[in-house]
Amino acid sequence: MENTAILREWFDRVDSEKSGNITALQLKTALSVGNLEFPLSVVQQMIRMYDFDRNGTMSFGEFVALNKFLLKAQHAFSDLERGRGFLVPEDVNEALAKIGFMLDSPAFYTMCESFDQSKNGRFRLDDFISLCIFIQSARNLFNSFDTAKQGRVTLDFNQFVYCNDIDAALCTTSSEILGASLVVM
Repeated sequence: MENTAILREWFDRVDSEKSGNITALQLKTALSVGNLEFPLSVVQQMIRMYDFDRNGTMSFGEFVALNKFLLKAQHAFSDLERGRGFLVPEDVNEALAKIGFMLDSPAFYTMCESFDQSKNGRFRLDDFISLCIFIQSARNLFNSFDTAKQGRVTLDFNQFVYCNDIDAALCTTSSEILGASLVVM
């Protein structure tokens, strides 16, 4: 869906209330029509990542930004899935690098364990996109504390609590992500 007119048409169909914004539930339903099944929490995270006006919904402009990110993830996945319909961890690492995410081995394998839904070492497109959404959200949060842009942060307890309160999805592994070396390109 690279064409803006096509995106607008799709967005307007999803915006059943004609409010100019779509909710997480509307976005989840629309994505599932395209065979992308995400838990509501992941769809809510997608909206939070691109909710520039912080109103809890997604405008058309915000949707275009999300679509660009999703296309980037989908292209990285497609380049490496070799007709299998899934990626193995080595492919996932290469695909993440194509997108600009460089994780050290401990962080990478922790993420693989968390996002391999079937626990069989095979990542479907929706698993891979969920992983990308998480890493981008972690990067955004990390960058908000890495004001010197040195790739390291020091948090006091209040900041750590704030990080965990900002996003429950990041809560489960925020200490691992914040302690890992995330090279931001």
